[in-house]
Amino acid sequence: MNHSDVHALTIDVEDWFHVCNLQYEPVIARSRWRVHSATERILSLLAVSEIKATFFILGSVAEAETELAGLITSQGHEIASHGWSHRLVHEMTADEFKAELERTAELIFKQTGARPVGYRAPRWSISERTPWAHEILVEQGYLYDSSCNPLPLVGNGRAPRRPYSIQTGKGALWEVPPMVTPTPMGNLPTGGGWGFRLFPLPLISSTIRRYQKAGHPAVLYLHPREVDPLGPRLDLSPLQSFAAYGTRNDAAPRITALLKTFRFTTLESMVRSWKLVS
Repeated sequence: MNHSDVHALTIDVEDWFHVCNLQYEPVIARSRWRVHSATERILSLLAVSEIKATFFILGSVAEAETELAGLITSQGHEIASHGWSHRLVHEMTADEFKAELERTAELIFKQTGARPVGYRAPRWSISERTPWAHEILVEQGYLYDSSCNPLPLVGNGRAPRRPYSIQTGKGALWEVPPMVTPTPMGNLPTGGGWGFRLFPLPLISSTIRRYQKAGHPAVLYLHPREVDPLGPRLDLSPLQSFAAYGTRNDAAPRITALLKTFRFTTLESMVRSWKLVS
């Protein structure tokens, strides 16, 4: 497996109020939803660069924004699953997780004509606490997961930084982690989220080249709210607010610069070219 010069841009299609660790699901009037317009801005950026990306969509968002999944696929992008409710996987039972997967996949199929082959958990919440998750994914027909972040606080800082095969009782699938920057003090979250917005662009670019030199794809991730700097906020603690919304800087110029410098494709296209041994 060697994709030394091709990387992946991924988008978690959720709205500005989908923030993990809230004690309740916020009830936001549909008139205040902004995910459709923000996603359209991302699609415009990709169209200009002629880049295809992977969109991990929440089932609840696809249900509410009935034309969004079809709009994304009509432009040649991949639709993957982000689950239904934005609940953390380790807060669900195995049966609840399976039900969310099935409900989301059925809706995506209805809206796009294709079932998703990739999955990403909200806040990277597949871990040792969910030993049943990968087997259920294989059972449901998934080819890859992108939920295991090699970070010490929200994932596993000792996890591999490159794609690797996971063996389950039902077969194997690829685990495709997001990009991080290794340092003597631990891995830095440069592939997306607050780290992508905060760290210098030259550091992010040099990390992508480091992955490239090693023959591994760099996987970046983005949320629609990160290209919607004037959007509303939830009333969160300072730390939660920083992680979710950052400094309100618009990530679009940074993404555009990277799209001009590096080659990107969908995770599905990438994974289907790799040999998976069960």
